[in-house]
Amino acid sequence: MSAITVHHLNDSRSQRILWLLEELGVPYTVVPYARDTETRLAPDSLKGVHPLGKSPVIFDGDLRVAESGAIVTYLINKYGKRRFGPGPDIEAEVAYEEWLHFAEGSAMLPLMLALYCSRLGEAAGPLWPRIQSEIANHLGYMEDALGDKPFFLGDEPKGPDFLLVFVVEVAHVLGFAGPYPRLIAYAKRINARPAYHAAIARGGAYAFGM
Repeated sequence: MSAITVHHLNDSRSQRILWLLEELGVPYTVVPYARDTETRLAPDSLKGVHPLGKSPVIFDGDLRVAESGAIVTYLINKYGKRRFGPGPDIEAEVAYEEWLHFAEGSAMLPLMLALYCSRLGEAAGPLWPRIQSEIANHLGYMEDALGDKPFFLGDEPKGPDFLLVFVVEVAHVLGFAGPYPRLIAYAKRINARPAYHAAIARGGAYAFGM
């Protein structure tokens, strides 16, 4: 039996943790949770795993690790043997950390606001111009930074790519990714990887795939 257990919520950020584990070739067990079909909220049972009641959460033996960025860093440091980690110099490490934190910080906030405001109808009207402006600002920044590279930090995926692809996938589902062909090609390139397919097979149907 594998030491790593992933508490996995369908259609959530935990899908990318399964992808990383598949890329690393690390055995793991999935404990599945399903969103409420009407509210789309996580079940209360996840609060028994972590007080916030959110996913992903992993256990490596008795050690609990939450938050996607922390999980990615932990798995790469312990099991990756520097694969998917930052380059050897300080400049490469700074770029790596910037993108890692950008994905869950700057980039996801306006997308989450767009998701919530889409359910408010006319009441959200005054917020939409600023939300759309911020989404365009962040996606444009990503498009330019990616350029002609296959991945954000070079020819192979790195830790931040496991987080950044979700940003593009959510933007695509919400209808914001169209003007950014490099980002769309980037997400499709990741979605085509054998390890990504294996992660979908383990995690179940995934609404954000490209």
